[in-house]
Order: sequence, then structure tokens, then C-alpha cells
Amino acid sequence: RGEADRPWKRSRRTTASEAAPKRQKKRSGTPTSRMASPVVGGRVAGRAQATPRGMSSHGTFAFGLRRYHHARAGVLARASQGGTRTIATLPGDGIGPEIMDVAVKVLETVAEAEGVGLRFEEHAIGGDAIDKTGCPLPDETLAACKESDAVLLAAIGGYKWDNLSSKDRPEGGLLQLRAGLDCFANLRPATLQDELLEGSPLKPDIIKGVDIMIVRELVGGIYFGQPRGFMDEEGDRAGYNTMVYKKSEVERIARVAFEIAKQRKGRIVSVDKANVLEVSQLWRQTVADAFEEDGCSSDGLELANMYVDNCAMQLCSNPSQFDVILTGNIFGDILSDQASVITGSLGMLPSASVSSPGKPGIYEPVHGSAPDIAGQDIANPLGMVLSAAMMCRYGLNEPEMADIIEDAVKDVLAKGYRTGDLMGSSPPGAELIQVGCTQMGELLLQSIAEEEIKLSFMPK
Repeated sequence: RGEADRPWKRSRRTTASEAAPKRQKKRSGTPTSRMASPVVGGRVAGRAQATPRGMSSHGTFAFGLRRYHHARAGVLARASQGGTRTIATLPGDGIGPEIMDVAVKVLETVAEAEGVGLRFEEHAIGGDAIDKTGCPLPDETLAACKESDAVLLAAIGGYKWDNLSSKDRPEGGLLQLRAGLDCFANLRPATLQDELLEGSPLKPDIIKGVDIMIVRELVGGIYFGQPRGFMDEEGDRAGYNTMVYKKSEVERIARVAFEIAKQRKGRIVSVDKANVLEVSQLWRQTVADAFEEDGCSSDGLELANMYVDNCAMQLCSNPSQFDVILTGNIFGDILSDQASVITGSLGMLPSASVSSPGKPGIYEPVHGSAPDIAGQDIANPLGMVLSAAMMCRYGLNEPEMADIIEDAVKDVLAKGYRTGDLMGSSPPGAELIQVGCTQMGELLLQSIAEEEIKLSFMPK
């Protein structure tokens, strides 16, 4: 099939020879492309002055970080490589502003070193927006997100707004944002760093090496099916919901999973309850037909089916067998939470809610707003930073930026640095250093700088 018929076709990868001119240009002292310095929503979106030769705006060396191996290309990018991308940042509530600040600094540093133009626009959402405008998702915020290349969201919610109705609470802003951006696919990675094995409730020999991507359909199924409601039947009160999927809805989420699998190990497990539910029988047949129609076998992909109850058991007994799990809304809701627990720390897990190519996605950590520790500089920013890496890989088609950020996180953990929530996740006797949110961000920037210096001395 031609490229025009394959909207999920991956972009061509950048080779080392293509990246070399960019490295040489920056080493010659030519400043990387930056926006002028408009203040957008309270954050300076760029800098007008040139950065000193060899240095980035955060004091790290900007010698260029393009990898010398082929990186994986993104499949959901709105903008092609090149030009300046606009990132809508939504700090939200609780610890949101603290962890967002770390993520933006990391992104600015890596983008400058890589010669990628990024512009950040900050907007209100959730409780912050309620306090400022009276609603959890102002029209201005939604409009700005629609015009952006990607949306980076920190956290929403808090005790302060618990007395509001469900539709007026901060969480309603996220649901409205997902609907407004037509985000139909939720990507939930469950990856466990070797340094954090002790944080998992499973034995190290079972959990070691786990790297799962759960692709969950987000806007259909029983959560949205009609009819729904309450009724009285012969004097007995009853509640009812409808689980329904259209063939077209299943096809589009399946194709997201296929393309994600091409960037990973190539194994897809489609999870359903086809032995009981007609909707699952349609799901299973539609996934199989789309797999065959797209010629996925010739691309090296494998497709298997599994009942949801068996999948839940297998996630606890043999999680390393999974690569990509494809499933519907309610099953994905449950399985993704289960997968997040077996990895040991919610503070480490990113996620994404994405739409069709050409539309911006939402990238956010799994954890909540943690209002009880807000403002104390003790929050774990790594889930937020890894969400920024997901944004680079899937939203901006900059997989090498994602690699750099993820490598920095691994490096900092390997050196023994931990925020408070991670102190109990390492083997007994490990030499650990507890740090706060701001210091963890500084350590990430230091790791990136050290890697830049190493690469600057590598032969071209």
C-alpha cells in the first residue's frame, strides 16, 4: 500500500551522516534556533540573547547529542522534523508546577543541544483554572492546546475542590481536554529500572526486565455506551450500562498498537472476553482482519489473543512475556493500573493520550497531584520527565531526544540518587542519596552535560 493509504507509516530515520552537519554547526559557535522572549502565561517562552559558545541556557555543554546509531522514529508526530514546535504546558495543581519546571528545563537543554526549536506556552487547567476562571478547562486553554504540537500536563486535583460536583471538579478538565483533542488511544508503559527492583511486590526474578506498553482504547466501550442509567423493575432498583464498540473504533486503536509494536519487540497481545461478550467477539475478529489487511506479519509482527482474566493473572506470574497489550477501555483501565503497581512506584511512570496523526496528544505522569507535599520540594519529577521523553518520541518525532532524557534518568538512578518515595525500592545495603525535586532536576542536567562531553570527543 502507498504512503497516502498508510497514515501510521513511520517517518524515515535520521542517519549519523545527516545529523553531523548539525553537530558541526553548533560546535562552530552558531547559536541554535531559539524564539524571541515573549512571556506566555507567565513563563518565558524563549531567549533573545545568544547563549555563550558551547554552553546551553542551563549551564550544560551544548556540543550536540545525536546518537551514532539509528533511533526509533515516532509515529504520532504532528509536525515534521525541523522548524519550531509549540508545547502547551499545563502545570495544574499540587506538585504539578514543581515537576513541570524540572521537565521544561530538561527539554530546553536537550532541545538546544540537538538544534530543535521548542516554544513553551503555559496555560491553566484543573483547580488552578477553577480559581482563575471558574471552570476546569477554560476555552483559551483548549484552543491553545488544539493549536499546539503537543500538550504536556503535570497533575490536577486536590482536597480544596472536592466539594464541587463531578463535572465541575478539576478532573473534569482533563476529560474535556481529551474529548476536545479527540484522544482515543491511551499509551501506558510499565517499565521497571533494575535499580528499583525491590520496590515491586513481585520477586526480582519475576519482574526483572519487564517492559510493557499497554495501548488502551479511551473514548468508547462501557464508559460511554448508551443507553445507561437507572430503572425500577417490579419494585427492584437496577442500574445498567451498555458496552459497545464499532468496527471503525477497533480498527483505529488496533493500528496504533501495530505501529507501536514496530518500534518495540513486535509482539502484540489483544485482550478481550470473547468467550462471553459479543462485543469482544467483534473486537477479536476486527483486530485479526486489520492485522492481515495491513500485512503486519511481513513487518515481523506477531498477534496473539488472551482473555482479560488470564491476562491479569499472567501480569503477576509472568509479566516479562508481554510487549504490547492492546485492549478496550474498561479492561485497559484495570490492567494498566495493575501493571503500574507491579513496577513498584507510580512516581516513575509516564503516560500519553493520543489522537490521529496531525493532532496533538497529551503527555502526563500517572501519579496524582499529591497536595499534601506540594511546595515542599520533595516530589519525584521523574514520571513527569519521562512523560516529556514520551512526548519527544511519539509526539514530536524526536526519538533521539527521548533516548537522551531516558538515559539521563537511568544514569541518575544508577548513581544512587533517589527522591523520598524511591528510597525503599533498592536492594538492602545499596548506597543511596536522598534528594528533592529541584536537586533531582539539577542531577539530570548534569548527567546530560557529561554525556555531551563524552560525545564531543568521539570520532566523527
